[in-house]
Amino acid sequence: MREPTFLILTALAGAPRHGYGIVQEVETLSEGRVNLLTGTLYTALDRLTAEGLVEHDRDEEVDGRVRHYYRLTARGLTALTVETARLRQLTGAAEARLRALRPGIV
Repeated sequence: MREPTFLILTALAGAPRHGYGIVQEVETLSEGRVNLLTGTLYTALDRLTAEGLVEHDRDEEVDGRVRHYYRLTARGLTALTVETARLRQLTGAAEARLRALRPGIV
């Protein structure tokens, strides 16, 4: 799973969000490293919806503009859980190697 996908799913794990809310949450989660462009976000949301990981939650009109809210599906929650476990395992393996190279640092 690519980092932007992981971050989008993570952003939606907290609560349903509209596009700009997802962009803001991804920026927060990544500590400013990942800045999703609108086109990139909606392309990803279309793909994640087609894969059954995300679904439309509701629409809300604010200041004459419609906000489309998305939420994580049960399948999306499972995918995020599996990916989190995979990343945790990889991180553990990397930390073990680093400890062997530099005892006491990691």
